[in-house]
Amino acid sequence: MNDPTDQELMLQVKDGDVRPLGELFERHHGRIYHFCRHMTGNEATSQDLVQEIFMRVLRYRGTFRSDSSFRPWLYRMARNACIDHFRRGGRELPASDELPEPTSDEPSAAERLEVGEDITRLRAALMRLPLDKREVLILSRFEFRKYSEIAELLGCSVGAVKVRVHRALKQLRAVYLELASEAAP
Repeated sequence: MNDPTDQELMLQVKDGDVRPLGELFERHHGRIYHFCRHMTGNEATSQDLVQEIFMRVLRYRGTFRSDSSFRPWLYRMARNACIDHFRRGGRELPASDELPEPTSDEPSAAERLEVGEDITRLRAALMRLPLDKREVLILSRFEFRKYSEIAELLGCSVGAVKVRVHRALKQLRAVYLELASEAAP
């Protein structure tokens, strides 16, 4: 027997059966958490937002259209929750993350430190971008969403998404280089 699709589960939720919401949560909470984590830069806030987002799914289940795809609809909920968070004044700085685990070709301590500084600088640069530019980069580069999905989520054309991603990458590079020059001795 095939597992029901996300859309089938959401249509059951829309019709009043809230049990399938647990399955949708299990399928998607990890991705939604990572999206929020990249948007806010804060682990605890992201965990809270995931809970809020799935409460919104339940609250606004009547707005889900049977001809819609579930994932873009869910990401729209996540996007709106992040925007609401920032409107309420949530301006946390990103928490410092641990260095990545060394591979079998273990780098030297100096190389690990340099990589860690690059990652920290990249995260800081990402957090300095305007929310709309940060969002398209997170969706396209961290969440690996297709441009067509991002276009549906943002309500624009695929071409517009490509332009937004290009401009966001260009600004991210400029901010990163500025931070790197500030850190240079």
